[in-house]
Amino acid sequence: MDGRSIPDPGFAGDHGEPGAALASALAAYVKGSGSHVDALAAVRESRLLVPVVAVLGEVEVDEQGLAHDKTSDMATVLLQGADGRMALLAFSGMPALQAWDAEARPVPVTARTAAQAALQDGAAAIVVDVAGPATFVVEGQDLEGLAQGWTLARVGGRSAWVAPGE
Repeated sequence: MDGRSIPDPGFAGDHGEPGAALASALAAYVKGSGSHVDALAAVRESRLLVPVVAVLGEVEVDEQGLAHDKTSDMATVLLQGADGRMALLAFSGMPALQAWDAEARPVPVTARTAAQAALQDGAAAIVVDVAGPATFVVEGQDLEGLAQGWTLARVGGRSAWVAPGE
């Protein structure tokens, strides 16, 4: 052994099941019995699955004119909304991810990491569970607060992000 190791991303033993608190908060939000703040708080504390898919790279054409896949890359998936803005897709668990695309590979990440990836990719939002059972969108100040790792506070039924003091 040469001393190199792969760091544990913190999800050892994760079998892809949606977290109970997240599933409950999203279901309540969609039914109208839960608040946006409750759903956002559950997302903030959850592991999300960000899908990666194979994207064709360079293509080589043989002497018969037939194309052969030369290279491929793995990429996260962005969805373009009707308003032209992009959103990173994320899922609460494997059942929701497979309902969207059974071929996508799940990458377990914290919600903060997903938010940071969305902003780095130029996305304006994260869409959680786009194929259901309960879809939730994190955008604007909520996306920024999540990416910064700020604390989510409840203020009169609404949310506010509190940056750490210096």
